[in-house]
Amino acid sequence: MSDEHAFDTQALIERMHAREATVGIIGLGYVGLPLALALVERDFSVVGFDIDEGKITELTAGRSYFSHIDSGRVAGAVASGRFEATGRFERLGEPDAILICVPTPLTSQREPDLRFVKATARQLSGVLRKGQLVVLESTTYPGTTDEVLKPILEESGLVCGRDFLLAFSPEREDPGNPDFHTATIPKVVGGVDQASGEVAGALYGHVIDEIVRVTSARTAEAVKLTENIFRAVNIALVNELKIVFDPMDVDVWEVLDAADSKPFGFMKFSPGPGWGGHCIPIDPFYLTWKAREHGVQTKFIELAGEVNVHMPRYVINKLQQALNSRKKAVNGSRILVLGIAYKRDVDDARESPAFVLIDRLEQLGAQVRFHDPYVPVLPPTRRWAHLTVTESVELTPENIRGFDAVLLVTDHRNVDYELIADHADLVVDTRGVYRSSDRSPRDNVIKA
Repeated sequence: MSDEHAFDTQALIERMHAREATVGIIGLGYVGLPLALALVERDFSVVGFDIDEGKITELTAGRSYFSHIDSGRVAGAVASGRFEATGRFERLGEPDAILICVPTPLTSQREPDLRFVKATARQLSGVLRKGQLVVLESTTYPGTTDEVLKPILEESGLVCGRDFLLAFSPEREDPGNPDFHTATIPKVVGGVDQASGEVAGALYGHVIDEIVRVTSARTAEAVKLTENIFRAVNIALVNELKIVFDPMDVDVWEVLDAADSKPFGFMKFSPGPGWGGHCIPIDPFYLTWKAREHGVQTKFIELAGEVNVHMPRYVINKLQQALNSRKKAVNGSRILVLGIAYKRDVDDARESPAFVLIDRLEQLGAQVRFHDPYVPVLPPTRRWAHLTVTESVELTPENIRGFDAVLLVTDHRNVDYELIADHADLVVDTRGVYRSSDRSPRDNVIKA
């Protein structure tokens, strides 16, 4: 370790080895909570910080507020005495390491919105002490950690690299994935300097099975964007193929299933009604914004965004055509939206295309209801506060028959799709549930 450091970084690493270091996590959402539990389960003491008093109450009582995280894990963490949740941010000076897991959304102009990162940094700068490690996990553009976070933290009078350490390690959570969880997903770590990267890697190395060290925080930030842009571009490709193949009477899902039999040179992505989740609809625009600062255009990425953004419009058009063929208009029709979550088998509705579809249908005069076994009540959002639909309806033969159309948006595995097809007058399938290859063709099912 360099002599320029005002504290002994090796001593901090040794405290981590001995599980004597306390870790603070800011933001106990989809990223912060599973990370906190993983640390506690590896014998670290964790203080979780959040502005949502409801979350703090639930966690203190040993209850989870996510369907994919068992309350038993939360109760076990609390019972161990190594985990507590608090809204007292003045305590940020207590932990040896602080991991920032706050949202990084977009503005209405689709530009990076770093207000949560900046606000967190200002809170932290007021209590930052010598010898602390700070790691940003929130997805962002290359340069955020050292251009935005570092200067705010140094307003404390402390100097990064001498008095405190700073790194970036992108979250890679995939809620509902049965094959991978926090500890088994390789962790990318990059520091603003060598010592920061080394200490951050040492901390995560006690919790995550594999650590991938990169040369800088900027590189780590770029890694996360690259991963999600890769997905966004390929989702746009298969969505466009769906539109292209439809007038040719070719089932894109059957094509993709067959193409997936090739053991090399092909990676399967599935089309849908649009993109969703906190990453895919947002992350590409973080890079396009930063690229413009450097005079670089991201034509390919922006085209993919255009395709994905317009998918709900394509779906609505297919629904209108299907209703017209039955001499019905969208105006006045009763439409059941099947699925609010942005992907199957989770309760996460962030950026779900279901909101866009419901909003458009209501604007066209439809009477909209929804069913989602994981989202019983439409989550409150500023953008969609005007939607009239609120609670999930039960799937019964009588209820299904009462709708003019069922719009399948999310393909949860625990939904009885045969029941729906047997009793619905019309099903508009955006997920390929009723595939030509494994189900008998039905006259009442339209692919969209």
